[in-house]
Amino acid sequence: MAKLHNLGFPRIGAQRELKFALEKYWAGSTDASTLLHCASQLRAQHWQWQAALDYVPVGDFSLYDQVLDMSFTLGHIPSRAAGDNALDSYFRVARGRAPGDDACCGVAAGEMTKWFNTNYHYIVPEFDKNTRFELNNERLLKQISEAKQQGLQPKPVIIGPITYLALGKSKDGSDPLALLPALLEAYKKLLTQFADQGIEWVQIDEPALVTDLNSAWVNAYELAYHQLKSVGIKKLLTSYFDRLGNNLQWVCELPVEGLHIDAINAASDITKLVDWLPAHTILSLGVIDGRNIWATDLQKTLDWLEPLQQKLGDRLWLAPSCSLLHVPVDTAAETTLDSEQLTWLSFARQKIEELTLLGQALNYGRDSIAASLNRNAEAVASRRQSKRIHKPAVKAAVDALTPQHSRRNSPFTQRIALQQASLKLPRFPTTTIGSFPQTPNIRKIRKDFKNGEVSESHYVKHMKAEIHACIQKQEALDIDVLVHGEAERNDMVEYFGEQLDGFLFTRFGWVQSYGSRCVKPPIIYGDISRPQAMTVKWAEYAQSLSQRPVKGMLTGPVTILNWSFVRDDQSRQTTCAQIALAIRDEVKDLERAHIRVIQIDEPAIREGLPLRQADRHRYLQWAVESFRIAASAVQDGTQIHTHMCYSDFNDIMAAIADLDADVITIETSRSDMELLQAFETFQYPNDIGPGVYDIHSPNIPTTAAMVSLLEKASRYLPAERLWVNPDCGLKTRSWDETVPALENMVAAAKQLRAMHQ
Repeated sequence: MAKLHNLGFPRIGAQRELKFALEKYWAGSTDASTLLHCASQLRAQHWQWQAALDYVPVGDFSLYDQVLDMSFTLGHIPSRAAGDNALDSYFRVARGRAPGDDACCGVAAGEMTKWFNTNYHYIVPEFDKNTRFELNNERLLKQISEAKQQGLQPKPVIIGPITYLALGKSKDGSDPLALLPALLEAYKKLLTQFADQGIEWVQIDEPALVTDLNSAWVNAYELAYHQLKSVGIKKLLTSYFDRLGNNLQWVCELPVEGLHIDAINAASDITKLVDWLPAHTILSLGVIDGRNIWATDLQKTLDWLEPLQQKLGDRLWLAPSCSLLHVPVDTAAETTLDSEQLTWLSFARQKIEELTLLGQALNYGRDSIAASLNRNAEAVASRRQSKRIHKPAVKAAVDALTPQHSRRNSPFTQRIALQQASLKLPRFPTTTIGSFPQTPNIRKIRKDFKNGEVSESHYVKHMKAEIHACIQKQEALDIDVLVHGEAERNDMVEYFGEQLDGFLFTRFGWVQSYGSRCVKPPIIYGDISRPQAMTVKWAEYAQSLSQRPVKGMLTGPVTILNWSFVRDDQSRQTTCAQIALAIRDEVKDLERAHIRVIQIDEPAIREGLPLRQADRHRYLQWAVESFRIAASAVQDGTQIHTHMCYSDFNDIMAAIADLDADVITIETSRSDMELLQAFETFQYPNDIGPGVYDIHSPNIPTTAAMVSLLEKASRYLPAERLWVNPDCGLKTRSWDETVPALENMVAAAKQLRAMHQ
């Protein structure tokens, strides 16, 4: 009998209950007990939705981030965040401030970066040679008890010791692997406590197994799991997002009772695993795609699963490919979607239902779910045969692309001279990344217009008033290159998708990005084209209000691709080229409207980078090409900016340079400018704006702190090529936080100008 389990469930709630509970708690309008009660209710609901499984995940729920949770479980807390209240310490690491902390006296939040190749952000563990671990497993033991009270079989979910070390950053240059002996002692205690609670299986997430590992890390895996072997609990070693590849053989030899692989992205590993795994080892296959929202083809999946069950028998387990953290909760609330297209989709609850159906078919025969199989087959055929998907004109435009479409007229050194003469900017020019605070009033007007409760003229009037106010504020702050503030935009990807053909949109398809920050990814179902201009009227209006340059703000093709749920019936490269052509048309229209600076944001370009080195060149080739197709239709005097978020740049510097953007802005404040070392080593040729204001924290940085960061930046890069800007857009901050922070930022730039005269 095949057993069923899940690796993790979305924790935000079907109606984003956790988001709102967190934000009320941070604002001081509710207390900790109210927040924790909401969390407990959500866990109970999520477990109930998974009650048909043989094992439910416990410990996948988090108030902010699962890696941060693991740090606190291990007693690995930065001293700057310490205090008498554990919850306060937790949020100080997460966001730099706990409720009640003074805005000017917060601590440095933990560095944040992307969880492998996803849009989820985790808090980076901080190591040094003096790091110590002191186990505190109260959180997990409490959740185990809660699950048992519901009559469920809990399977604790923890991050494995080697992945935990690999995710962290050494603050003093010491080797994180030197901490392994002490860390393993903490893990032994942790697993022993689970065993004492009567836990049969523990899920140990080791996604680092699908990356390229040198001999030191391979040896660390072998040492770790041979030491943990002595603890009397069954261990399910869990990998996902890619194939084990050249790690497969030695992974099969690790002394664990079960191994999970992502059968969606590692199908090539399955045959070898069946042959190589020891006869007593469980093989868990992730057969439901945990990263995308298309309904599983159940008949096709059963066709290859049934022979495997005949070979493996009770050793076969089924699960989603990875945690369902990366998909929305439930399609049931999507009452406004086309009824046919709705059948094409599967969110977390539907994926659990699909998993249950597969298990029933394997254990009791296909006839036991005949009606469900027929409905599924109809939905799959409906999508495959739909005439809505393909547009010959779009295919022809992609086929007609030539190398000339991705080349600027002149090299950067010639372009920048023309741009400097035209824009007349001072040294260390100041700008922001695009968005300004999205106030309740802005959100209400947008919502009322979308719901048909106010006229278009009323909506446009209010949006123009917001843009006018935003321009006035920036001029008063003496910022050099302005933005219109993006009051009309709900999300940097959704806004564009709503105006492009080939996209579907949900009402409640929210996915957690970090903390309380949720995004609602569009769904790319068909060929993409631009029916009309998307941003030009707003940019034109904003530029009419000022003599200073106002940036036209666009989202780049690679980011639109990576931050959407993407069709799986053609290559991502082809889909990205379609988006690039649509953005190219918008760029040309902005230039015709006399917008002299155009920013094409690509914060997600590294996110799509394959985890295996051998696969990266091809991705970077077409990703860079897509950006250049979008950006290269302008004259030399038009300045192209781009922005990138939380990325380790060392291994993609050549690709970043190949983008050939005139100015790149990046997030660097949480890493204390360490990311700029890559730009120095590579000798990056174009202008760069390292972020000096951490917009993900409510703390207001001082002028002195920003001057210090800029001085560090000037050690890595020539002063004449440095811009001054925040880390990212300001839509999540309030004006009370934004204005003083930007005042300090402009003051810092002016100090630098005086110092570098």
